[in-house]
Amino acid sequence: MNNTVEDRLQISDLMTGWIHRDLAEWEAMRSLFHADATIEITWFEGLASNFIDASARMGESDLKTKHMIGAPVITFNGDKAIVETNAMIIGENIKLNLGCCVHNRFYDRVEKRNGSWKITHRQSVYDMGSFSFPLGLVDIDMAVCQKYPREYAALAYVLEKSGFPVNRVFATRGSELERKMKAEGVAWLKA
Repeated sequence: MNNTVEDRLQISDLMTGWIHRDLAEWEAMRSLFHADATIEITWFEGLASNFIDASARMGESDLKTKHMIGAPVITFNGDKAIVETNAMIIGENIKLNLGCCVHNRFYDRVEKRNGSWKITHRQSVYDMGSFSFPLGLVDIDMAVCQKYPREYAALAYVLEKSGFPVNRVFATRGSELERKMKAEGVAWLKA
């Protein structure tokens, strides 16, 4: 199958469609995923449908987030594609007067089923991050920060302090976990 400009546009729209999460447009967000899609990110692992419900709960909490999404790099194999997209996750817990900015890359497996491209599996690689202090410096518990890789320690700290714990280690730039994730993605793409 020759992939077309229309295929690239549909996939790009899936990536930029993440704005629906920031705008609490939950049904529009559901349309980005196949029914059996899964997500594996810092604070959530499981079905995309459950992630959307959990994101709605997060949206009602003191933690507010925004995602800046770059242009995707797409590698096709017929009706399947791997998509890697630079992004920034900006978060702030209003009660804590504490925020973070983390540069990451979404690593997505997408499939065209019944003529429509949708995400089947979303993962993330965390490149670097830092705290932000919207109303001036606040104390940070360094013991909590040191539980996490430096690349996403600020995000994990804000998530944990907001009631959304990070329960395992995730891929960071150049890590063995990133290499493993990408090898599994390439194997899926070629299968």
